[in-house]
Amino acid sequence: MGDTDEKNDLSNSTMSLGDHLEELRMRLIYALTGLVICAVIGFCFGPKIITLIEKPYISVMGQEARLQTLSPADGFISFIKIALITGLIISSPWVFYHIWMFVVTGLYPNEKRYVYLAAPFSAVLFICGALFFLFVVAPLTLNFLVKFNEKMLRVNSQFTFQNYMSFVTHLMLVFGLAFQTPTAIFFLNRTGLVSLNTLTRSRKYVLLAVFVIAAMVTPPDVISQITLGVPLYLLFELGILLSYIASRREKS
Repeated sequence: MGDTDEKNDLSNSTMSLGDHLEELRMRLIYALTGLVICAVIGFCFGPKIITLIEKPYISVMGQEARLQTLSPADGFISFIKIALITGLIISSPWVFYHIWMFVVTGLYPNEKRYVYLAAPFSAVLFICGALFFLFVVAPLTLNFLVKFNEKMLRVNSQFTFQNYMSFVTHLMLVFGLAFQTPTAIFFLNRTGLVSLNTLTRSRKYVLLAVFVIAAMVTPPDVISQITLGVPLYLLFELGILLSYIASRREKS
């Protein structure tokens, strides 16, 4: 009976290449449609969103500080980018849902239940990562960079609107994606791709890799690297903990 059930599961989870491509096309259309709708919302509320993103800058530079543009189109181009990134953040639950639903098509029925847990968890972590950078990391990083410029280089910091918005929104996305670590670890473990024992034995290598990655994707300052590296490693440990809890429940 066990072999029969396994064969049935395999036949039910098997799709042709054409079916997979069609499923991918459909999911991309749904995800992009949601992204466009949310980007329009971001465009409508653009001034308020910009005020929110400027808060770390104001907190470091003072209430009278104002960002500058160096060319006529800089403000407009940055505004469009902000609307798109805002749309991505707002639509992340919808986007992650369709990403995981595409992943489901290649899994056995007993593995699919983990995807239904991973989809909402991914969206929450993405939003938390983006907001963590904006409200916690950005003020610390800007304060460090401004003081470094003043004390070490003896120059004033005058950021342009385009450079500042690109800096903040880029790192919001980086932190949002980095916060996906627990979901990835949990999913890899529960689908049997990586054992719990392998994860625990790889801690020292992961710790090194985490800070190498943090150094590569953040500005060249210690504050940004530490504030990404430490949470990233803690999220790796959270993924191991969730996998361990799920494994114990499965055995009991």
